[in-house]
Amino acid sequence: MLVSGRVQGVYFRVFTRKKALQLGVNGYTRNLADGQVEIVAVAKEPVLEKFILWCHKGPITARVDQLIVVPLESDEIFTSFEIR
Repeated sequence: MLVSGRVQGVYFRVFTRKKALQLGVNGYTRNLADGQVEIVAVAKEPVLEKFILWCHKGPITARVDQLIVVPLESDEIFTSFEIR
């Protein structure tokens, strides 16, 4: 996912990690140089849907203007959710 809006400097990644761990989502989140936040998330479909819905809104400190969901094929195995 690519998230844009007021998503850097507002603890978006910290809250995203907390929500991911709460739901059982693995992957990572990181800031991008262009001001967006990237989220790679792996979970079963119902859980992933709940996580994506949360990411559309984000924490109260953030303002999500756009969220783009792109399916990603990767050989990387995620065993937790981390901030990179």
